[in-house]
Amino acid sequence: MATDDAAPGYLRFFPYAEPYDHQRDAMAGIYDALGESRDVLFEGATGTGKTLAALVPALEYARETNKTVVITTNVHQQTRQFIEEAGAITDQEPIRAVVFRGKGSMCHIDVGYEECQALRDTTRDLVDKEEDRADLEAREQELLEASQEGESEAAEARGAVVDELEGLAEEIDDIDDENVCEYYYNNLTADTDAFYEWLFSDVRDPDEIYEYAHAQGLCGYELLKEGMEGVDLVVCNYHHLLDPTIREHFFRWLGRDPEDVIAVFDEAHNVEGAARDHATRTLTETTLDSALDELAESDDARAEYAGNVVRAFRTALVETYEETLAFGEREQVGDNWHDLTITNDEGRDDLTLAFLRSYTGPGIEHDVEQALSLGQDLDEGYAEAYKQGEIDTRRECQTLQVANFVASWMDESADHGQYPVVSLRRGDGGDVYGRAELYTCIPQRVTRTLFDELHASVLMSATLRPFDVTEDVLGLDDPATMAYGAQFPEERRRTYAVEAPALFSNKRDDPAVQEEITGVLEDAIRMTPGNTLAFFPSYGEAERYYDRLRDGPNVDADLYLDEPATRAKDLREEFTAGTDGALFTSLWGTLTEGVSFDDDDARSVIVVGVPYPHLDDRMEAVQDAYDGAFGVSEHGSEGRGTTSNGGADAGWEYAVEIPTVRKTRQALGRVVRSPADFGTRVLVDKRYTRAGETEMGQYTVRETFPPEERGEMIDIDPEKLQFALLNFYGDMDAYDGDPPNP
Repeated sequence: MATDDAAPGYLRFFPYAEPYDHQRDAMAGIYDALGESRDVLFEGATGTGKTLAALVPALEYARETNKTVVITTNVHQQTRQFIEEAGAITDQEPIRAVVFRGKGSMCHIDVGYEECQALRDTTRDLVDKEEDRADLEAREQELLEASQEGESEAAEARGAVVDELEGLAEEIDDIDDENVCEYYYNNLTADTDAFYEWLFSDVRDPDEIYEYAHAQGLCGYELLKEGMEGVDLVVCNYHHLLDPTIREHFFRWLGRDPEDVIAVFDEAHNVEGAARDHATRTLTETTLDSALDELAESDDARAEYAGNVVRAFRTALVETYEETLAFGEREQVGDNWHDLTITNDEGRDDLTLAFLRSYTGPGIEHDVEQALSLGQDLDEGYAEAYKQGEIDTRRECQTLQVANFVASWMDESADHGQYPVVSLRRGDGGDVYGRAELYTCIPQRVTRTLFDELHASVLMSATLRPFDVTEDVLGLDDPATMAYGAQFPEERRRTYAVEAPALFSNKRDDPAVQEEITGVLEDAIRMTPGNTLAFFPSYGEAERYYDRLRDGPNVDADLYLDEPATRAKDLREEFTAGTDGALFTSLWGTLTEGVSFDDDDARSVIVVGVPYPHLDDRMEAVQDAYDGAFGVSEHGSEGRGTTSNGGADAGWEYAVEIPTVRKTRQALGRVVRSPADFGTRVLVDKRYTRAGETEMGQYTVRETFPPEERGEMIDIDPEKLQFALLNFYGDMDAYDGDPPNP
């Protein structure tokens, strides 16, 4: 866009006619915060233009101060949006942008990380030797010409060069073709200027890069790494920043120290869970068995000490799960990991105690050190053997993996915020095998260091509030905060809180409750002129009501059931292709966020119950950790989980209720996606209502919603919902022909 002299400089990166007023406000606040090296928590409802509001000032500040902007998400659809926005920006104000994806999806020969590293080393070694040979051949020719002209010393020097050339030729011949990557070889030997000219002429997605590089016989992934230094913008996945090891490499590829990076986290309400996953470490029984086999092959004296640790830990793992399994529980173990509780109210966990009982030797610390030392040497030996073509695949050292895990387990499993757990699953042969896991409950163990190192971060989402909870959980210090509610015309949306029974888990099997909820769903689907999305606390509950409506006489719409372990993308496309359907799914599935249902794709969205996650031992551990770390919450109602001084436990509020309401708000945001769009959002549970605040007391969740969203909730009796929908959609002139009869 054209800017006048009085306009802020960062508007040169705004690619459209004029920003919205709230975008101007957000951009100014973010630009000022970056200047103060402050992190930003930025909540904006659908349609607030969060991406540009964050990117525009970040790119300007980075350009002024020689920094790089990294925008990251864990939602594939958002990556496509970032590419579109960055492309629009570069059409107006050229920027150098790279969209980065993991190696696994961009490798032309489909090898793992360790094999790739070995192939790269061997290939680079080959190219270096070939360059040395070319230099020596040129030198040999010079000396030959000099000796032919009668220079006696030149003849003697030429002989030495010829000997060196023969040695190099043997070394080059010894490098097995199978241990050289042809694509990376071409990267090192071909002229790649054309690739980079093409890459930076627009914003290229990883699929484009893969196809272009493949056609040229090049490795696009490695070319990206080599070409990232000094770029203005990088688009990537969360793990490039949340995984400490990958982050170190990533910043090196950028040619930036962390303090020279501005990070923008999209869908930032997901950072908590993603950080927890990245911090968690596991060790399976099969890895322990492989380590024992590896040690049996070694004649190194350290193998005996390493074996003491590996055998004892394996014995302890098996003993722990055998003693912990209840009668008949083994038969319940399937393809997914089945957790067993091993923690104790006092003292170390059962696995650690079993390990201490099983171990014999000079000392665990001593033997772990020996195992680490041996493992590092073995791993280096495997890398060299693969490099030299002695083995076909790059072996990973199992002893090193075990030693690292056991060292961490003994040092950290008793720490606050760490939850040791043993799990079981059934293998291909039908036998069960175990896994030890060190589950990290408090994500700031990962995120605090990251946010402290970066120049600043912008964390944006439609559901970040309460801001102080996000601040606590992620370990942010005094961030700037800003929130912008729905920007579309209020008259084109309605939010109804239905005074239906509170769907506590012990009420869900009540026939009278099921009958009432079924009636609400039938009314909502029948009175919606188009598609309806229905979210439930679980896939099981979604299936329950799908079956009830499918078998009942009161719904003519096409019904769709989302099931776990199925491709939601295909189901979504089938659903949105129709004009009168209802899709039943879990609130904790993949359709709750990062998926748009624009205009006719969905007119109504229903959330049935307060869809708390399954409260297993892990969730209990997270609650306990949050209680210990954050104490008393100011956000929940008194009563449930009340502390001695009258406040509510932070564990329940931080770990369960607030994430559940955020997820619910995400679900509600699936409809009304533009100023011209319209639709209704229906919350089916008394705990969402004003009456519920009085009647349900400690169990109400209404107050957990932001005030402007609470202000739009209209309490309504179940039997009156159909009339409210009829009136709203009638006002929108949404019915094709006569409206349905209530």
